[in-house]
Amino acid sequence: MKPIDRTEVQNAIDSFAGQDVYLHLETTNGAYATHVDEAFFSAGAYIRNAFIQYEHGKIVGDGPYRIGLKLNIGWVYAEGVNHFEVDDQGRLLVAGLDFSGKLAVSMQLSPTPFE
Repeated sequence: MKPIDRTEVQNAIDSFAGQDVYLHLETTNGAYATHVDEAFFSAGAYIRNAFIQYEHGKIVGDGPYRIGLKLNIGWVYAEGVNHFEVDDQGRLLVAGLDFSGKLAVSMQLSPTPFE
């Protein structure tokens, strides 16, 4: 993965708009609770192979970034992303790594289901 290039990521987001795609989205303690003792607080979310279609998507911010996808029934977004790649299967993989390099948030879009 490499640091986010907003133009490259926006182009990838645009390439999936209006199509049926599979979404993977997860957060870990790092996304919201890096400053809190894990013995007292734990947070996370995980969804894999959600079959969605979004009208449009956008990456915003100055880094770390926020990616939002506008569905016909609402929004999906990931906040705190700072790295990405488009892999050899055409999937957009976006991650937010915390100050120590640990994964805090991940958003992935694919034309085929994730394994």
